[in-house]
Amino acid sequence: MKFVERLARNYLRKRGYSISECGAEDHDGDYRLVRYSSYDQYVSVQTEGNKRKINQVWADEATIDVICDYIRKTIPDAKRGLCHGSRNGTEVRWFSERLGIDVMGTDISDTASQFGLTQWDFHNENPAWEKAFDFVYTNSHDHAHDPKKAFTTWVGQLAAGGKLFIEHSVGHAPAAVSTLDPFGIDPKLLPYAVLGFGDGKFAVTDVLKPDHKKAGGPIWVFVIERVQAN
Repeated sequence: MKFVERLARNYLRKRGYSISECGAEDHDGDYRLVRYSSYDQYVSVQTEGNKRKINQVWADEATIDVICDYIRKTIPDAKRGLCHGSRNGTEVRWFSERLGIDVMGTDISDTASQFGLTQWDFHNENPAWEKAFDFVYTNSHDHAHDPKKAFTTWVGQLAAGGKLFIEHSVGHAPAAVSTLDPFGIDPKLLPYAVLGFGDGKFAVTDVLKPDHKKAGGPIWVFVIERVQAN
């Protein structure tokens, strides 16, 4: 286990949290993570779920407005954005319309091209996207089968001064984990998990808390940035 991850875990233990060593299927640990029998199973489950929910949109305009206001203030010269797990492309369009910049989106499903998206597994690096975007946004981190790899990939796509926005709600908690949504974490623990995922190279630097609620609970938008040169 890396030094930074040990430090984060020790910090939490001293404050009364029970921290698991593997995080797999552990309600009382730092996060809960479903393991798949194969990568093909993961792709199949995600594709089927995407098609079943193709007309549903988890993103909402009020939250996107909050993020866009923050981008205007902190990245005034932003020119490119990237949204992962975009399903039917709604949030891609909202960001592009509000910011007046080029925003692209990805989805693992073969339906991606129907909505102007790129079919892509968001865990995987793409050389053309490395350090290419002023912001990256997702509310689909609960679909990550390997959150460390996913978060590391997303941060790697940020240009200098760029920011990763993770929209988190009660729907992303451990209790909501399923085969379709394999990753769940308590919002109080997410900053420490992120520190471990990045081995100290990136961290949560701000948290936006919109006034409205989603699914009957609060919304947290975690802002993640590089804190060491990669």
